[in-house]
Amino acid sequence: MNINQLIAIVKSKLETKIIIEDLKIEDKSILHKNHKGHQEGKFHLKLTIRSNELAKLNKIISTRRVYSILSIELKEHIHSIQILLN
Repeated sequence: MNINQLIAIVKSKLETKIIIEDLKIEDKSILHKNHKGHQEGKFHLKLTIRSNELAKLNKIISTRRVYSILSIELKEHIHSIQILLN
């Protein structure tokens, strides 16, 4: 899977399961390329999510919800994820 396919899947899954006003997905893999734990084919993503639905929940529950929705991608294609909730 390439990064564009992964971003499309992440976007689709999140927008299907959560009411989102704005979603920005950034590939931060290049910043981690020389790290010891870097794995080819695994990506580092930064998600910036603005969602009134998630804003009603505390940050831990909101983050767990995102992790739950992306569980397959986290196991298979995402090495690291940064989630910013607005």
